[in-house]
Amino acid sequence: MKKASLWQAFSKGIIKENPVLCLLLGTCPTLAVTTSASNALGMGVAATLVLICSNCVISLLRRVIPDSVRIPAFITVIAGFVTVVQMLVKAYLPALDESLGIFLPLIVVNCIILGRAEMYASKNPVLLSALDGLGMGVGFTAAMLLMGMIRELLGTGCLFGLSVLPGFYTPITVFILPAGGFFVFGLLIALAGRLQGGKRSEEMGCGACPMRGTCGKADCEKEGKEEGKC
Repeated sequence: MKKASLWQAFSKGIIKENPVLCLLLGTCPTLAVTTSASNALGMGVAATLVLICSNCVISLLRRVIPDSVRIPAFITVIAGFVTVVQMLVKAYLPALDESLGIFLPLIVVNCIILGRAEMYASKNPVLLSALDGLGMGVGFTAAMLLMGMIRELLGTGCLFGLSVLPGFYTPITVFILPAGGFFVFGLLIALAGRLQGGKRSEEMGCGACPMRGTCGKADCEKEGKEEGKC
């Protein structure tokens, strides 16, 4: 297996196909838990572990799982790893578990994880699938951490719970509210688009969509049909 293909499998999820800033997936936990950098980092690491483990198992079982039940099978595998991660967080990081709340078990239905299972892990060998999960997890974690740091710093004057701005700085509370989350999210999306030379995700077509395997639009494009008839 070529080193170039291994690097591509890992690196594409960091900037080129960042699941949050380019593909706009996982926006619910991104907006909800990024009120602080520690919460964002914790959620990102948890999701990354689930991504890597579920991708590996689904890749190993890709020739065994029937197509007719592949989605329920994928969700079952993902749910198993989410349960393990949740139990570990409850045991060793109870404060983080309390902060993340319902969003930790909701990793089960995170469209990033199911999307990578459907689009990549079910069609590629274990090593590539593991690197894909790691890359997507790093991209997800980086986007959430950056967003959490900005919101916590501007909204409270702290970073990871430690005061870092001078005493004369007045925190802008709106940044830790939903409106501030959307504002920072929009700015980061614009920045990601700028780094890619202004290329928008919708211009990539169905090839960039992690759910193209479950959508009929890809089949329509292959058949050359007009979008309005699909």
